[in-house]
Amino acid sequence: MCPKITHRASILVLLACALSLTPLAARSQPTHLTGVNISGAEFKGRKVPGIPGTDYFYPARATIDYVASKGLNTIRVPFLWERMQPQLNGALDAAELKRLDSVVKYATDKGLYIVLDVHNYGYYRQQVIGSAAVPVTALASLWQQLAQNYKGNGKVGFGLMNEPKGLPTETWLDAANQAIAAIRQAGAQNTIFVPGNAWTGAHSWASTSYGTSNAKAMRNVVDPANNFVYELHQYLDSNYSGTHPQCKNETVGVTTLAGVTNWLRQNNKKGYLGEFGAGSDPTCLAALDAMLKYMDDNRDVWIGWSYWAAGAWPPSYFTSVQPVNGQDRPQMAVLLRHLSAPAENTGSGARQ
Repeated sequence: MCPKITHRASILVLLACALSLTPLAARSQPTHLTGVNISGAEFKGRKVPGIPGTDYFYPARATIDYVASKGLNTIRVPFLWERMQPQLNGALDAAELKRLDSVVKYATDKGLYIVLDVHNYGYYRQQVIGSAAVPVTALASLWQQLAQNYKGNGKVGFGLMNEPKGLPTETWLDAANQAIAAIRQAGAQNTIFVPGNAWTGAHSWASTSYGTSNAKAMRNVVDPANNFVYELHQYLDSNYSGTHPQCKNETVGVTTLAGVTNWLRQNNKKGYLGEFGAGSDPTCLAALDAMLKYMDDNRDVWIGWSYWAAGAWPPSYFTSVQPVNGQDRPQMAVLLRHLSAPAENTGSGARQ
């Protein structure tokens, strides 16, 4: 509790008091996340555990250095649940956790913010959350241990699950809420990144094609610390899958974000675009630029983004921003236009 202030130094004391009541994560997280996914540790999900450095790859220090050198401030780090926790509800694998710890320490020591990403689509060993094999409580076991390990580092955000799919939205919400409760019970105040169902697509947030819409069900996320954001993904090709090098049109990013932007504002919530990507032709680059400009103009609800992807991809991978022979990819130039805050943002309504 803050003391009653009666001295001339009241303003300074009140500021100090306010800081003491601010969660560590809130003080360590950048005001706006601008970054990339560094992919690799989630590779070969059907070959578990696999051989590190052969079958799967945690972010290389050279890639982390490259991201930092460009002025980006965030790295989303995908990894596999089965490698981190070989037995459901069991202890974390010490060697795998050490590999992740090494990445986290190196990146956060450089001032970067990390979003941990359990890259499993709502499954564990090909069994979906909510099945007899993987009860809804299982994800909480993983996150209780990860939270215990990282709660002292406010530069680490907790991405509950990459792109849940193939389960009722209510089941996913139950699993997410139990994981959030376990994180808070571990004493962690870090920001939690909560996806919706059905690949957490921005374009389908209000759709009922997968059952109860995210727009309806995900209003019921419960966080005792009230320190969570919704994680959305959105690719710019014709079916929004990120599997085609051509983009739908130059406005696809803006039109697909408009609905969820309004939803966030109406519900007084925040969003984070955890994955998005596009090819490098002029239409795609224009669509990418327009999408980022739209998020710039709506920073009252969008806390930032992480592009897909850098990392151990072949040079032919069309959304990659991993440099080739020291040369930036065309998409990187677009990302770098959107690192600084706009001059003014009133938050008065979605802009198009």
